[in-house]
Amino acid sequence: MTAMRLLARDIMSAEQLADVRERSHWKGIALIVHAWMLILAAMALVVWLPNPLTFLLAVAIIGSRQLGLAVLMHEGAHGGLARDEKLNLWLSQWFCAYPVFAETRAYRRYHLKHHVHTQQEDDPDLVLSAPFPITPASYRRKFLRDITGQTGYQQRKAQILNALGRPEWPLAQRARHFWSKLGPQLVTNAILFAGLAIAGAWWAYPFLWLLPLLTWQMVITRIRNIAEHAVVPDSDDPLRNTRTTQANFLERLFIAPYYVNYHLEHHLLFYVPCYNLPRVHHILCAGPHAERMEVQPGYAAVLRLAMSKPGREDRPGDIAGHARRAQAGLKVDADQVASGF
Repeated sequence: MTAMRLLARDIMSAEQLADVRERSHWKGIALIVHAWMLILAAMALVVWLPNPLTFLLAVAIIGSRQLGLAVLMHEGAHGGLARDEKLNLWLSQWFCAYPVFAETRAYRRYHLKHHVHTQQEDDPDLVLSAPFPITPASYRRKFLRDITGQTGYQQRKAQILNALGRPEWPLAQRARHFWSKLGPQLVTNAILFAGLAIAGAWWAYPFLWLLPLLTWQMVITRIRNIAEHAVVPDSDDPLRNTRTTQANFLERLFIAPYYVNYHLEHHLLFYVPCYNLPRVHHILCAGPHAERMEVQPGYAAVLRLAMSKPGREDRPGDIAGHARRAQAGLKVDADQVASGF
């Protein structure tokens, strides 16, 4: 099925649409540079002032920027990082997707189905929103699995097993399959490890790259998944089957990087680059559709909705299936573990 749609001319004027559609090489590159500068600055902070507080702060910042790289990979999947498609894909792959063990082209094939069938029975991301609302006890268990690395471990294990291929395949075929699934990702991470080792901080790779990737990044990816489509008012209304969440400075720093909170605007005009989504939001809020828009005042409000299920607490067995399926990192298929939007 396909959800009801709004046309661009129903949302804004031709002049406004031309303005928000404008893409810039330099703005896309600046967002990538910003993500990596924050990552390296957080690592440098721990090197300069090593203590538990700076370590935890660095893990939270780096995990949020790893999600940020996934957000920018998603931007590349929509062609929004640069006007030139070759440059757009190169930036998306080598500076965003590969470092977090994702792949833009595989993600794009999967993700566009979500845009066509948003919140419908054939939406491949429906499994991420369908279990909600849940009880607070159920969410606490999910949070503990995420923050302790259990979710991340299961994802990476599944990703590696998928890359290894079938045991009955010839060794050469399995090697080619492994390279096609994880080769560039491993090369990129090897370069990152080598760079940190040359700088005299090899330990930063396991403790300040892999650890945030397996813990805090999992926590906020789940929160982002919940915020975008869980417990929405109307699965058939394009203004109400996707949610925009207002985010303050701390939420943008630790939970919702690079305009990912403007998800309603993204679904309405998915070809608009992310840095122009705030402009789209302002246009919508000043237009005739403002009252219908599904907008929440913050991520705490979204989590309250997600944990509003009445009645008894879920038993762990009730949600085991959701835990294996719903937290697929970036909402991807069996070929990769990445973030989806």
